[in-house]
Amino acid sequence: MTEPSGRRERKKAATRQKIADTALRLFLERGYDAVGIREVAAEADVAVTTLFSHFASKEALVFEQDADFEQRLTLAATGRAPHEPLIPALRREIQALVRHCTADSAAPIWHMIDGSPALREYEESMRLRHAESLAAAIAADPDLTQSTTACHTIARFAIDAYSLAREAADPQAAVDEIFRMIEAAWEVTQPAPRA
Repeated sequence: MTEPSGRRERKKAATRQKIADTALRLFLERGYDAVGIREVAAEADVAVTTLFSHFASKEALVFEQDADFEQRLTLAATGRAPHEPLIPALRREIQALVRHCTADSAAPIWHMIDGSPALREYEESMRLRHAESLAAAIAADPDLTQSTTACHTIARFAIDAYSLAREAADPQAAVDEIFRMIEAAWEVTQPAPRA
């Protein structure tokens, strides 16, 4: 996550983190459905309006790194070195995200998410949003000549790779296997060389 530069921004970021940490602790202790927004706000010592100025919904409290993950994915496409191929850059970022989300400390959180229809639905909508942002970043690259459909497809494949690998017995091997298929699909979209 990017470090806020000014005092005000640092204070805002600290309040946001305090709210997220408090919510996660309460959700893991008592269960996601058993904890209300007012309880989170009271425990974090903030007003409910302050909580909602940082998080749009109760579900967003669980996925507090959502915006950071989305930014990291789009930067993998837009921030790569000149002439660096797209797919290896995406693969590295997906591997890093999978490592983060499969750490032992994340297991209770994923167990909670898997047990909540509201959180699973939120995660699905979040993944679709991430795929749209990634597709737009890929399509905007002047060095890439793939169609809009190809950009959307590869973005969805990359986001699905994260989800599939997270659930695999060997997440890193799954990323490798999936990205071999993504690489092959990307190659098929390359324009034929002119004769």
